[in-house]
Amino acid sequence: MESMIIQIMGREYQVSVKAEEVETLQQAVAMVGEKLQQLSGKVTSGNESLAVMAALYIAHDAIVAQHQNHLDLPACKRRIGAVNDRLEQVLGQQEKLF
Repeated sequence: MESMIIQIMGREYQVSVKAEEVETLQQAVAMVGEKLQQLSGKVTSGNESLAVMAALYIAHDAIVAQHQNHLDLPACKRRIGAVNDRLEQVLGQQEKLF
């Protein structure tokens, strides 16, 4: 673990991070900073409320992304098998033409 100083909304925070996670932490800091910046004019009740709202929006975006990327692997395998079977049928018919 290494110590790293990050900056969000003008404040510095010291965090511990594994060397292989530095890049993703930097991406997360950028994402949080961007979301806080977007919300800063909309939330007027203080930094704590702003942070909670940003966390809520980020969590919501992550959940939506998970649902959109969810694959039904058995259904995909069945579909690939059906397409493969159909291709074999068509190729078999093509061979009869030549």
